[in-house]
Amino acid sequence: MASQNRNQGNPLGIIPVNKLLNSFAIPSIIAMLVSSLYNIVDQFFIGRSVGELGNAATNINFPLTISCISIALLCGIGGAAAFNLSMGAGNDEKAGYYIGNAAGIMLIGGAVLSITALSFTDPLLRFFGSPDEVLPYARTYMRVCACGFPFTVLSAGGGHLVRADGSPRFCMVINVTGAVINTVLDAAFVFGFHWGMFGAALATVIGQIAASMLVIWYLTKFKTVRLSLQHFIPRRDYAGRLASLGTAPCITQLSLMVFQIVMNKSLKYYGSLSEYGESIPIACVGIISKVSQVAFSFVIGISQGMQPIVSFNYGARSFRRVKNTYLLALRNSAFITVTAFILFQLFPRQIIGIFGKGSDLYFKFGVRYFRVYLFFIFLCFLQPLTSNFFTAIGKPKKGIFLSLTRQIIFLVPLILIFPLFMGINGIMYAGPVADIMAALAAFVMVRREFSRPEFRNTGDT
Repeated sequence: MASQNRNQGNPLGIIPVNKLLNSFAIPSIIAMLVSSLYNIVDQFFIGRSVGELGNAATNINFPLTISCISIALLCGIGGAAAFNLSMGAGNDEKAGYYIGNAAGIMLIGGAVLSITALSFTDPLLRFFGSPDEVLPYARTYMRVCACGFPFTVLSAGGGHLVRADGSPRFCMVINVTGAVINTVLDAAFVFGFHWGMFGAALATVIGQIAASMLVIWYLTKFKTVRLSLQHFIPRRDYAGRLASLGTAPCITQLSLMVFQIVMNKSLKYYGSLSEYGESIPIACVGIISKVSQVAFSFVIGISQGMQPIVSFNYGARSFRRVKNTYLLALRNSAFITVTAFILFQLFPRQIIGIFGKGSDLYFKFGVRYFRVYLFFIFLCFLQPLTSNFFTAIGKPKKGIFLSLTRQIIFLVPLILIFPLFMGINGIMYAGPVADIMAALAAFVMVRREFSRPEFRNTGDT
């Protein structure tokens, strides 16, 4: 009866899940696509103006971008999940503290990361695998971007808090605003003023500042609960709870950062032993990873749209709606990744060519990497979707484990082992093997979860 009363007062508990998922996932997908444009747009303008070395430089800097996103997801998804679970359970008073603490920790974390990057620029870039010829470009790009890290974190993570409040469209507006400003200024600074790496980085920072200002404005107008200054002061109990729920997506990003560093170093070493040299593999992989992010933007967008629906209904013990939401998200994500597989197998050279000219060896490596490394991309929806599902239902340990499977548990060891026998081609073949193993782990875990009594008897309780 308590569950029914809570459901009557919140659309998350009464509107059909297909309509809810569309209303939350579509703006989230658009937001993720637009967010991915930050890197895609920079890659496009840098590739057209600076060339291969510029493309390699953005890839070298990518671990720091991932670090910003990891903080944003730790606080954003963690805060949103804690907020929705609290609202679903009827604990409105606690819910506001999760939102405020999440926003406050984002700004603090971004500031710490900014100071670290500016203080240790060259050592970090060399640790990330920068060849000597790429270092000057990577240094310029990092020093500008690092100044905006607090805004990067808040603009990326704040959207989750906005979505949790039932405003997915405004979340989309936040991301679209930042990306449009970035794109317009990229064209002006890189092509118009010929500022190269500096101009591309400056355009990115300005776009993120604009987006973060929208987040701050929305928090002052929060709909579900009234937020005051005391909500934004970090407190151990609230910070600990949101951190536990946000750890899985955070670790997913951190594992991606570890993977990226290992990848760059491996590409540099084994590239130097091949016909491609040090810089071509790093440049190509940088482009391809950002293009593949477009496909994953759909999957992550669906996953993020799923989160408030699943969290609220799990808190309200409406298990049928929880299961139906997950399965619907699964079907939609599978369609996206199958489409990506077809495009990446048929048109790899055309896609790479969008980001500027290159040598014959440049395109040779890029096309082969596209087709081999991403061969099982059609399975890649299962692991991130299921990891976020476990986080959304308040089981972060399972989400954390799944978030580690592809990049850390499977992919990094394979990248270290396979090239010992196959050279740089071993890096390519590590990808599809890791994809199969991660998908299998996710399937086994979610199947076991749905065999639990509350899901076998899927009537509302």
